[in-house]
Amino acid sequence: MAHTHDGIDWAERIPQMRRADELNASTYAVVAKRLTSDLPEGAVVVDVGSGTGGMSAALASVLAERGGGKLLLVDAVPELLSVAADAARGAIETSRVEIETVVADLAHDDLRDLLPPAQLIWAASMVHHLPDQQAAVAGLARALATDGMLSLAEGGLETQCLPWDLGVGEPGLERRLLTAHSEWFCEMRAEMPGAVRMPYGWNVALGRAGLADVNAFSVLLDLPAPPSDALRAYVTHRLRWLVEMASERLAAEDRRTADRLLDPDDSEFVGRRDDLYLLGAYTVHSGVLR
Repeated sequence: MAHTHDGIDWAERIPQMRRADELNASTYAVVAKRLTSDLPEGAVVVDVGSGTGGMSAALASVLAERGGGKLLLVDAVPELLSVAADAARGAIETSRVEIETVVADLAHDDLRDLLPPAQLIWAASMVHHLPDQQAAVAGLARALATDGMLSLAEGGLETQCLPWDLGVGEPGLERRLLTAHSEWFCEMRAEMPGAVRMPYGWNVALGRAGLADVNAFSVLLDLPAPPSDALRAYVTHRLRWLVEMASERLAAEDRRTADRLLDPDDSEFVGRRDDLYLLGAYTVHSGVLR
């Protein structure tokens, strides 16, 4: 079981994470190009918490277009690293981009001891899974080269996929599931060994880590209806995951509704709907080591 500080079995989630990577590939490409536009030739780029490699592949592609460089993938879960490395290597046809993997846990490992100084460090939706988020941001900042940039994808708008009224159960099921998920997340962090609250925003965290020129931009994730087969599969698995996270927080009627929506033999099976979509946004916060 590839559990981390949050108690989540990330290896078990690999298929759904790969679906998300495929659906968001064009968005990752835009972000990767923006973040690497000012990098020097032969730059060292680090993808921390690389997951299943969606952004790793985008970064590898951009480095290849720029003539080469070094891409280091860092994760605490070896199973994820293997998938991410395959995705990154499969995105390029050149050996000018050197791709390596490093197993590391930011809560315990100092990246300065494991990596060369980096011109860009990317960390997407992973710092909030660590006990001391501010300490993790500071550790990432210390691994930068002078004038290197740390970019964190954290926050934004919660992804939505379902119509308000599904025709079964009470309207607004997805909103209630997202509220239950938020409650689960608060409990998960409260129960995490060694957890430290960070009662301020990510821009402040970057500043407290000693970074300058702190800024942010947001990226829209928008796949409107009607859905592709890939999006149908993603939404079905996302709904199942949200229901599992909500568990006892759901009212009995909502549990019955979810059971019908997730049953392929039921007339209300969500995977057959033509009105599924994906709409959300994430925010990228960046700072530079001067």
